[in-house]
Amino acid sequence: MIVFTYPGQGSQHPEMGSPWQDHPSWELVEEASEVSQIDLARLLTDADADELRDTRNAQLATFVLTMLILDAVERLGVDAAGHAGHSLGEYSALAASGALEFTDAVALVAERGAAMDAAIEKLPGTMAAVLGLDDQQVETACQEAGDGVWVANYNAPGQVVVAGTSDAVKAAAQAARRLGAKKVTSLEVAGAFHTPLMAPARDRLAGAIDGTEIRIPEGTVVANVDA
Repeated sequence: MIVFTYPGQGSQHPEMGSPWQDHPSWELVEEASEVSQIDLARLLTDADADELRDTRNAQLATFVLTMLILDAVERLGVDAAGHAGHSLGEYSALAASGALEFTDAVALVAERGAAMDAAIEKLPGTMAAVLGLDDQQVETACQEAGDGVWVANYNAPGQVVVAGTSDAVKAAAQAARRLGAKKVTSLEVAGAFHTPLMAPARDRLAGAIDGTEIRIPEGTVVANVDA
């Protein structure tokens, strides 16, 4: 059984689309640019790290390149029986499974990025990955840091992401190190995603989702809450 997994924000980097410019699947970049009214070809080949860190750009660039690579793999005759995505990657998983049309997914990802960017303007923050502690220890580090920081992602045993205001995340990182964390790494993201600081984006994104046709997926899609 083949299962494909799809990345979220923080995995983007400059020129990540350059090796694919001459591939037939590049047509998806052009299609996504028309839908979003954003020059995805430029973002994927010429944007610097700071521009890609903007959540509006990071989300679209990551999603579109993910779907391009998926299309390239499927052209080789490789199909998956299951799909799972990390955060933003859930949109890729839904599109890959046929639950979302590609163009609808592009529109949703663009709206998600815009809504989250607006939330960041109101309530800025950041994220950091804590390595080498168990879940309870990371939760303790957040409690010791005080208000403004939360566990955002339970990625895997020994890898937990915290998010919140910059000062609170810094305090949680220091607490995590005191508790024996092997490493605390800042993530290349523009906000405190998966925390109450993103609440202002909820209604706007919910409205966009309500207006989108979502079909029964082909194969299995594993949601983050079940992963």
